[in-house]
Amino acid sequence: MHLKFSPEEEAFREELRTFFTTNVPKEILERSAAEDLNFPDDLITTQKILAEAGYAVPHWPVEWGGQDWTPIQHHIWREELSLASVPEPLAFNAAMVGPVIAAFGSEELKKRFLPATANLDIWWCQGFSEPEAGSDLASLKTKAVRDGDEYIVNGQKTWTTLAQYADWIFCLVRTNPDAPKRQAGISFLLIDMNSEGVERRPIQLIDGGYEVNEVFFNNVRVPAENLVGEENAGWGYAKFLLGNERTGVARVGFTKKKLARAKELARQTTTAEGTLLDNPLFAARLAELENELLALELTQLRVVASSTDGKPNPASSLLKLRGSELQQAATELLADVAGPDSLPVAPPDPDAANGTAEILSPAWAQLTVPTYLNYRKVSIYSGSSEVQRQIIDKAVLGL
Repeated sequence: MHLKFSPEEEAFREELRTFFTTNVPKEILERSAAEDLNFPDDLITTQKILAEAGYAVPHWPVEWGGQDWTPIQHHIWREELSLASVPEPLAFNAAMVGPVIAAFGSEELKKRFLPATANLDIWWCQGFSEPEAGSDLASLKTKAVRDGDEYIVNGQKTWTTLAQYADWIFCLVRTNPDAPKRQAGISFLLIDMNSEGVERRPIQLIDGGYEVNEVFFNNVRVPAENLVGEENAGWGYAKFLLGNERTGVARVGFTKKKLARAKELARQTTTAEGTLLDNPLFAARLAELENELLALELTQLRVVASSTDGKPNPASSLLKLRGSELQQAATELLADVAGPDSLPVAPPDPDAANGTAEILSPAWAQLTVPTYLNYRKVSIYSGSSEVQRQIIDKAVLGL
């Protein structure tokens, strides 16, 4: 491949950049850049704007809202979304359940769900992980027992991200407990979150937020028509889903913005020798991260350019592994730039009235440590780093 964009590709980039910066409301872009989005309204508003223009789900089949783009154009689209601070289309809709329904669902399921999923008229969440089934997902225990034209579902899912906003959940459920291989007895089922017997409980995370939930199913009746594909074939659909998800999970554009922000803030931070950016140790650390990010971007371009058949590429595990590490390194760097200002309340200001404590540190600095803590998750979701190394070992290196 040529590691240079063609004039047509650069024109395409400019077209996207213009659209993103002029059609998405400025206040949403600003809130997104400050990591202070209004949930769920900002995501819904943005995805409807993108869907109307054909930019919400470009990797879907054209008949369901996709675009006939090259892999490089898809890469540019993803990067420009991030660089413009456009809230990304909800991953559960756009990158996960939508492609699965499009590839394996019945025609009835496609007509029923795909338009609403692309437009975020339905908010989906993912029901995969369980208390004893995380990276070892095949050990899941949530059961779905066929009863006439329905399944009766019992069990529990955990770490269910943004389930508090979800209308529907796509679940892996065990439909054949006697299958010779654990993977062979799993099905992919769509469940209305407002069904009787569904309960959500929030989980507070280390950053203080409530991003994830537990979801319980107590004799939940689900129409059999909500089964995606064939019964007991859900493991293959899940692998398809995760392969698609990992391609974009490197989030090169996100890390680019974080490093650029760190450089800008370091230039504004004074020290005894000048600015923090003048410090040779800090400058070397920043340069090393920028070089590693460039290497990741070039690797991603190679993977994207070689994925012409549209099939998940096992090399996407390389992107997931290194992308996770660099996202974490970038958020750690910003926390280090903030230093003591990352504490939301500074010691009492002697010049303030009555000597009361004031919030003295800037808002960006206060967000750095919660963001750093939150991004510990990226080396776990979509398959932990240990799982990615195993995939690279077997499917990429052939060891």
